Amino acid sequence: MKVLESAPHRYDKGIKILTLGKIDKAYDRLIESIKKDDNTLDIGCGTGMLSFRAVLKGAKVTGIDINPEMLEIAKKRVNELEVKDKIAFLEMGVAELDHFENDSFDVIMSGLCFSELSDDEISFTLNQVNRILRNEGKFLLIDEIRSKSIVKRIINWFLRIPLVVITYILTQTTSRALKNIEKRITESNLLIQSRRSNFLDNFVEFIIIKGDKK
Repeated sequence: MKVLESAPHRYDKGIKILTLGKIDKAYDRLIESIKKDDNTLDIGCGTGMLSFRAVLKGAKVTGIDINPEMLEIAKKRVNELEVKDKIAFLEMGVAELDHFENDSFDVIMSGLCFSELSDDEISFTLNQVNRILRNEGKFLLIDEIRSKSIVKRIINWFLRIPLVVITYILTQTTSRALKNIEKRITESNLLIQSRRSNFLDNFVEFIIIKGDKK
């Protein structure tokens, strides 16, 4: 889902409208996979909605995003929650993931970020995830996808029109869906452990692991 960068202070509200409020529960479910002291990377952290959940689970988090205004909001929340020793936010994009060393993280997560990347960026990011994630580590991914069902795509198109209009009024931007993401994940030698989607199959939660294929 395209980040609502044109109005960072309204980002969280816009995301909740576009997901009909489902984003909070989806994030809560994914965070159940994180353990205390997991070294965690949040790709496209935005205002820190996913990062702070991980910190409150006891993880140590590095959040990266290319939008300085979004990061400024996240950093203010760090002070409010008094978790400076557990979280750091860096202004950097996916092209800079190669700065991290091999096997750096126990967990990598990304919420509604991949849908703003180009095809080349998605391929690069997935390959970097495989490189910097420790063996048997987890990659937690939430995003908007394009259903394989034509009927569901049509239904989704009609249902989303009012949501997109409202969100555009609030944020002056809109969103798009990922295509063939499952295939691209497996092509990057990552293993999909679980997949959860809604009825229209347009919003998906993945738990992905790094490990040897059998």
